[in-house]
Amino acid sequence: MAKSIDVSVIAPPAYLDAFVAQEPARIHHVAAQRVLTDPAYRTFFQHEAQRGAEVIVDNGVFELGHALPALDLIEAARAVGAREIILPDVMQDGRATIKASDKAAREIRDLSDDFRLCAVVHAADDEEWLRCYDHFASIDYVGAIALPASRRPAPEEQLCRTRWTATRYLEENGMVEERIVYRLLGLGRTGHLELLEQREHEWIASVDGAAPVILGAMGIAMLPGGPYEKPSTPRIENLGPIPEDRFGLIQRNITVVREAAGSSVRIPEARA
Repeated sequence: MAKSIDVSVIAPPAYLDAFVAQEPARIHHVAAQRVLTDPAYRTFFQHEAQRGAEVIVDNGVFELGHALPALDLIEAARAVGAREIILPDVMQDGRATIKASDKAAREIRDLSDDFRLCAVVHAADDEEWLRCYDHFASIDYVGAIALPASRRPAPEEQLCRTRWTATRYLEENGMVEERIVYRLLGLGRTGHLELLEQREHEWIASVDGAAPVILGAMGIAMLPGGPYEKPSTPRIENLGPIPEDRFGLIQRNITVVREAAGSSVRIPEARA
C-alpha cells in the first residue's frame, strides 16, 4: 500500500474540538463565510494553523449557492493563516466551471498572490472532463486540482462519474503534473472504502468529508471492511445538536476513515 492521504473532517462549528482537532495538526478545509462571521470558528482554525496545519479556504458556493467575492476570500484566508483557496465550480458543467474559476483567479491574483489556487474538475461527459482537466493542468494560476466525489451509481468506465476511474486514467496516461497538489473532495458512494484504492496513487494529498460525523450522529457505524451504505442524510449545516452519547461512535467513524486513508492522525484526547 502506498503513502497515506491526509483527512480533513468537516463538522458543525460547535463540535470542532470533539471531531476536527488533529494531533499532529495536518490539514483543514474551512468555510470562508464562517471564518468571516463566527469568531470562535475563526479562532479554532487560527490555532490549528499556528500548530502547523495546512488550512484551505472553500469559497462558499456549495453552502450559499454563490462564491464569496475575491476580497472576502482573501480576508478569510488571511484571518486563519490559510495557504490555499478553492476556486468556484459548477456541478457537472466543465465550461461554466472554467469560466467561473478563471474569473475568480484573475480577481484574486489582482489583489494578492500569497495563496495557492485550487481548481475543481467538473463535466457532463468524459470529453468535457478531459477538456476541463487539461485546462486546469496547463494554466499557470492553478497550484492544486480537486476531484469531486462520485455521488450516484454510474458506469465504472466514466471519468466524469467515477473518481477512481479518473485517477487511474490520469496515472496510466502520464497526465499527473508534479507541480500540482491533488485533492479529493468529499467521500463518495463507496465512502472510506474508495480511499483504500486511492492510496495506490502516491500523488493524492488529501480528502475532506463530513460523512463520519453525519452518519455517527444518526447512529450509523462505518465498518472498516464495509459494506458502506449511506442513507439519505442532512447537510452538515442542517445537522442540529448531536447527543453526547453519539460522540464515541462519531470518533470511531473518523478513525475508520483515517485508517482507510493510511493516516495516523488522531483527535487529541484532552480536547475530545
